Amino acid sequence: MNQVDALEQAILARAERLATEYRDRAKRGRDSILREAADKRRLREQREEAQAKAIGERTFRQQVQASELKMQSQLDRVRWNLVQSVERRLADRWHRFAEDETAYLALLRELIRVAAGQIERDSLLVQANLHDIKRLRLDWEPVVAALPGRRVVLSEEPIETLGGVLIVSEDRSIRVDNTFEGRLARLRPRIAQTILERLLPSGLDTGSLFTG
Repeated sequence: MNQVDALEQAILARAERLATEYRDRAKRGRDSILREAADKRRLREQREEAQAKAIGERTFRQQVQASELKMQSQLDRVRWNLVQSVERRLADRWHRFAEDETAYLALLRELIRVAAGQIERDSLLVQANLHDIKRLRLDWEPVVAALPGRRVVLSEEPIETLGGVLIVSEDRSIRVDNTFEGRLARLRPRIAQTILERLLPSGLDTGSLFTG
């Protein structure tokens, strides 16, 4: 083999090694690109799956919360209607009770006595509706006798009330509302609470299912 042939063989061998090297490098590059593409696809799928799950959970939560709000609204209406029904029955019972002259006058005297004990003034003004003014006027001496040392005056101007009395100090800075409406207003939260307890047995929670 002459030098030209030897040089040609060396060049061919070198070219073949370079080709093999570049082929291997290209294969490694291809494999790397495929791995990166697979990783990116997997990450994208994971993100899409997580987003879909989050959207599904949010939609479910919104549906549950909407159902809870609807149920709470219905319970509120039921409770309000029941409170109104109880108040109407109380008014009816008051009317029937007021027909018992002796018992009703005893109640009015007691309401005045209790209110007077809550007002630290010597002079008091008792206000009532027209019908009760007439009753108290005929039975005023026992009222005054029950409050020795106090000046108690029965107002001749009637107030709008179903019954009971409104007691105020002479300077009108202190008042105790013992009318039917005043006492009912103080009792209303207890009525509503009692009704709510009957509507919702112990252990039934209407709060959000996602609380906590």
